[in-house]
Amino acid sequence: MTATHTPDSQHQGFLAILPAGMRPYALLARFDRPIGWWLLYWPCAWGLALAGGAWSHWPLLLWMLLGAIVMRGAGCVYNDIVDRDLDAKVARTAVRPVASGEVSVRNALMWTLLLSMIGLVVLLRLPLPAQIVAVASLALVAAYPFMKRITWWPQAWLGLVFSWGALVGWIAVGGGANDQGGLALPFLYAGTIAWVIGYDTIYALQDIEDDALVGVKSSARAMGRHVKAGVALCYAVALGGWAGALWNVRPDALVLVALIPAALHLTGQVVTLDLDNGADALAKFRSNRFAGLLVFAAMLVVGSAP
Repeated sequence: MTATHTPDSQHQGFLAILPAGMRPYALLARFDRPIGWWLLYWPCAWGLALAGGAWSHWPLLLWMLLGAIVMRGAGCVYNDIVDRDLDAKVARTAVRPVASGEVSVRNALMWTLLLSMIGLVVLLRLPLPAQIVAVASLALVAAYPFMKRITWWPQAWLGLVFSWGALVGWIAVGGGANDQGGLALPFLYAGTIAWVIGYDTIYALQDIEDDALVGVKSSARAMGRHVKAGVALCYAVALGGWAGALWNVRPDALVLVALIPAALHLTGQVVTLDLDNGADALAKFRSNRFAGLLVFAAMLVVGSAP
């Protein structure tokens, strides 16, 4: 059987140059869909930049990028193992290697272990306090695939997971010296959770009909016809959290100007979102890679200011 990519695969050319036996494993780790590791990486970079370590600890930006790639891959493989029966019932995910039977559960577990070992190398590059915080996220990661079965808001749990890097990045460089009220990190984490809920609700619009048929819960289904308003609220909370984080590092009204580009981008997502067009939902979801860059620029400017 030849590896078959999902409809939202981006790098089919990359898959084509791989030996046939490796393609299912690249698909399992979503190497053909880089948006996932960008979304996992940006909070790491934000925490490091806001704490003032982007220049002094620049190698950590690269190590965290590698960590985001391999740990997002490991998480996806684990998720596919747990969700293999549900995935087989949804048109968009039925071709995933484990759900389709192209890769055995045993081999998928071995692939998860290999990716995790690379992640361990990255973990050991971090200071001990950051290592402890990073390892603590594993409990949240392990529970995530089951959330769609027990709550209408699995996106909120994903927010806890995908925002965790902000804590790691901040602690890795000893953030807090410039935190006026000691609240910069909580604001950053809370804002990032709201951002994740917003963009993953958009992503969930692609599967809303299939999810209803198989009984999978999601925030998109929970919001119903109020999805636009719900996503707008999530993004507003995100911007408020990020503004609070910036303010606590540098209490000056000018720091809020740094968030204007990100605010305009997120507003544009909501205003132009077509709820009945899966392709548009996917494009809006992917555009958060650029939103992450805009927020990073804001964190870098404020965190690096003397």
